[in-house]
Amino acid sequence: MNPRLVAASLVLNVFLIGAAAGGAGWLIGKSNPVYSLESAGGRLPAADRKVFRQALREVRRESRDVILDGQAARREAANLLQQPTLDTAALAAALERARNADVTVRTRLEQRIVEFAASGSLEDRQLLADGLLRRATRQPPAPAKKSP
Repeated sequence: MNPRLVAASLVLNVFLIGAAAGGAGWLIGKSNPVYSLESAGGRLPAADRKVFRQALREVRRESRDVILDGQAARREAANLLQQPTLDTAALAAALERARNADVTVRTRLEQRIVEFAASGSLEDRQLLADGLLRRATRQPPAPAKKSP
């Protein structure tokens, strides 16, 4: 058998397997959406959604330095992992910096969502609660009980 034909066949098969695996991963990701307070904001009425998204953009803008530090820490950790000799202390420190940056930004975002919820209507808060419950349970929440 021709060696070029075998090599071409091997390359084609690897390509097809990769395409199938990538397509399957894409489909699985589409069928299992992520729910969070932040994504629940997309279900708010248009005017409230605009205010909500603007508030979150403002937090991200204010947190730009923290976000950049977290990204730099992740790049540093990735670089350390690729070194011939692993410096575990430096790796742990870089990962801790990245984690602290993530927690700081998440805390700021959640605080802004709390402020938004405190000034919003019950209906808006119910939409946000729905997003939070879907995230926690990965199931649709039970309908809210009406008070007498």
